[in-house]
Amino acid sequence: MPTRRLVFSALAVATLLCATRAEAQSLYGIGRAATPAEIAGWNIDVGGDGSNLPPGSGTVSRGSEVFDQQCAACHGAKGEGGIGDRLVGGQGTLGTPNPVRTVGSYWPYAPTLFDYIRRAMPQNAPQSLSNDDVYALSAYILSLNGLLPANATLDAKSLAAIKMPNRNMFVGDPRPDVKNPECMSNC
Repeated sequence: MPTRRLVFSALAVATLLCATRAEAQSLYGIGRAATPAEIAGWNIDVGGDGSNLPPGSGTVSRGSEVFDQQCAACHGAKGEGGIGDRLVGGQGTLGTPNPVRTVGSYWPYAPTLFDYIRRAMPQNAPQSLSNDDVYALSAYILSLNGLLPANATLDAKSLAAIKMPNRNMFVGDPRPDVKNPECMSNC
């Protein structure tokens, strides 16, 4: 019987050595490099200057419809807040003891509204809205904040041209531990 245990133990050790050796031949031994097309499918971020905004357009009136269907349950009927953040109002409150940070009072760049909605909303189905619906929602929210007229149509060019009220007063994070010395300009 001890011989059988010895043979079994030797076989187990040999198997483990072979498995370890096979693992060492490649980094992880699984997967493959992503193709450029696969990477492009995930490269949907939009810069504050409007870079990488997709084609499409949307009206304030269409945005109102989409908001009622997809957003009002969390953000309130007119973006006044609820379960989700308040999106409207707050202009002139940032320098007060009780600042109200909304799209219209706090955000420095309008294209980041499109970026956030497209990537993260609605919360129960992110990335499910068409580009046209995201432009429409952006137009509606900007209109509720008095930054677009009620009859406006928004597209990549007009969205990038919007100057947000807090654009020149937004300050970067001065802590040295959040700066990337490898990427301080032209990144």
